[in-house]
Amino acid sequence: MQHSRRKFLKQAGLGVSAAFLSRYLYSCGAEALGSGPFHNIGIQLFSIRDLIAEDPVKTLETVGKIGYKHVETFGVDASAASFWNLKVPELKKVLDDNGLKSHSGHYDMSKYLSRSQSQKENIERYIEIAHDLGQSHIVAPVTPMDDINNLKVEDYQFAADQLNKAGEMAKKAGIKVGYHNHFWEFRGFGNGTKGLDILLAFTQPELVDFELDLFWIEKAGYTAQSYFEKYPGRFTMWHIKDMDKRFTTPVVGEAYDKAGFMDIMKEIKYTEVGTGAIDFINIANYADKAGLKYAFVEQDDIYMPNKFESIKKSYDYVQKFLTK
Repeated sequence: MQHSRRKFLKQAGLGVSAAFLSRYLYSCGAEALGSGPFHNIGIQLFSIRDLIAEDPVKTLETVGKIGYKHVETFGVDASAASFWNLKVPELKKVLDDNGLKSHSGHYDMSKYLSRSQSQKENIERYIEIAHDLGQSHIVAPVTPMDDINNLKVEDYQFAADQLNKAGEMAKKAGIKVGYHNHFWEFRGFGNGTKGLDILLAFTQPELVDFELDLFWIEKAGYTAQSYFEKYPGRFTMWHIKDMDKRFTTPVVGEAYDKAGFMDIMKEIKYTEVGTGAIDFINIANYADKAGLKYAFVEQDDIYMPNKFESIKKSYDYVQKFLTK
């Protein structure tokens, strides 16, 4: 995901009620075709953040009708133990009513992972909420964002230590901690060492899993397959996100590593899964090597006017091409 997590911009698009009545919903085959992570594909709800903020109940009902089997949450109000004004028990009931589960959620840990922040997020509270929702993973969606161009080896080592500590706390509730990457974790520190490598090397596999964003690793100029080979079993979750074929230039390297964030974001454009530049069929062959348990469709920005049509298009591709 990108910086827009912090700024929930309303995007033009079809309202929930109108989209919910669209006839395509009733032609969706929602029965599971198998037991693998692609058959039972999930969605990161950030993809449809405006719709779920407007009407979470109808939005989740539509997600279930399309065929998705589980959802990854974001944007928890920890003090109220709620998502989109639904208390956790209410959200759990909506999910149950629509045949949906939630195995994972993104929980802001940017202060917790920062060396410079003395006030930290309440990880224990996150664990309690995740446990009540039936989640097996609480995922840190991003590093501290205040100065990503000057992250040092020590920052990643500190973050890894913090993830281990959170993992120890979560283990008592039967939950694991996860980390989700963007592009800057692939910037080099010499000798081929990158931020993501530091996190992988300094975290304990029994406590910390990784959620590989297939878009961002490709946009950084690396391949998911290379990381699955190097760190087998560590990437139990994937974000299946596609890249517009006109925007494939990597954004890691001398020309970009000190560039402004908004300048870099001009080089970013997403598209529906299967319509872009990423070879998901080849990557899917590495699911066992990676240790994949849960896969989520995600599209940070949807440009189609009907966002439900967009996420159905991605769902259909996964079912047609990745479940073989």
